[in-house]
Formats: sequence, C-alpha cells, structure tokens
Amino acid sequence: MEKEFDGLDEAFDNDANVIENSEPFELFNKWMELAEKHEINDPNAMALSTVDADGMPNVRMVLLKGMDGESFTFYTNSESQKGNELAHNMKAACVFHWKSLQRQIRIRGNVEMVSADEADKYFNSRSRGSRIGAWASQQSRPISHRNELKMAVVKEAARFNIGKIDRPDYWNGYKITPTYMEFWMDKPFRLHDRAIFKRQSPSEAWSYSKYFP
Repeated sequence: MEKEFDGLDEAFDNDANVIENSEPFELFNKWMELAEKHEINDPNAMALSTVDADGMPNVRMVLLKGMDGESFTFYTNSESQKGNELAHNMKAACVFHWKSLQRQIRIRGNVEMVSADEADKYFNSRSRGSRIGAWASQQSRPISHRNELKMAVVKEAARFNIGKIDRPDYWNGYKITPTYMEFWMDKPFRLHDRAIFKRQSPSEAWSYSKYFP
C-alpha cells in the first residue's frame, strides 16, 4: 500500500509551496496564462452563480472580459435574468474549470457595476454584429419563434445602417471583487489539493488555509 502512494508527498509539497507563497490574484494570472496556452475553447469561460428574490440559485456560463488586479469583470444585459438577480443581491460566485490543466478556481464576492465609460469602451471594441445583437435581443424574455429574433436583428441593422452603434443603457459590465478564492488541483487517488484565501472585505489582508478534498 505504501508503494502505491510513493511520490505523493513530494507532489503535494512542491505545489503547496508555490501556492502558499503566492498572492491570490498573481496566482490566478499564472493559471489563466497556462489555460490560454492549453485550453482549447474559451479559457476565460466561467460558471456564474447568482440568487433570485426567492433565494433560489441560478448558474450559467459567461466570459471573463477583464481582470484589473482586484476584480473580475463580465458584461451582460442588466434586464436579463442574471441582471435582475444582481439588482436584488449584488453578490455572486463563479468557477473556472480547466479540464486540460486539471485545475479549478472558485471565487465568491461582492458585485458592482463598472463605470459608463468602461462599459462604452468595451462595447465599442465588440464586433458590429455583436453590438447590433445587444440591441436586438431581449435577453431572458419569452420569444414566440426564432424568426422573431432574426427580424429584430434585421430591423436594428437597418436602423443603424453604417452609422455608429451606441451602447444600450441596459447593457452593462459587472465586477466581482472577491473575498474568497479557492485554488484546486487534481491529485492522484482523488487526494486533491485545495488552497483557500479568505478576507472579510477587500480592504483587509488575505488569510490562507488548506482544506481536505
């Protein structure tokens, strides 16, 4: 039995030293750089969890569009399901899972909206088709048939023609500022490594601990 676990301590110790001596945002950037090299599709994809007015959780995939050193930014229609849920409760959690790396990061924290200037800047960097789509789609609301969306796209494309497409007031960015970050690494025999960074508020220092897998 002991031979079966040979080398496990060394693997744990090497990774533990790297993680324990890292600042969590710095460590996140290192793992994201690895994901960008090795993950085939959307290394910036994250599962975003919010809570509705009845306390029922909701989760969906979104794309991370910015990381400014203290917060993680994504964009959406503020009249969508997640937008309405965030208006009710400006807290969220998200998960990055990179199967190719056998690594995962969990984040929990408070949410705030980005400035109008920041939202405008990102909106204007999107493709013209995506900007038209933001006007055409009444996100998270019922649709009678697929052609209704197609017709809305045609209508908005004709309205803007070749002119400038301004950002809709309801299309906004949201920043998650974490108070909890968990770094998970796959290990043999399902004895995975879980490193936890916590703080009560963004102004406080991080504490570090290990959890059983």
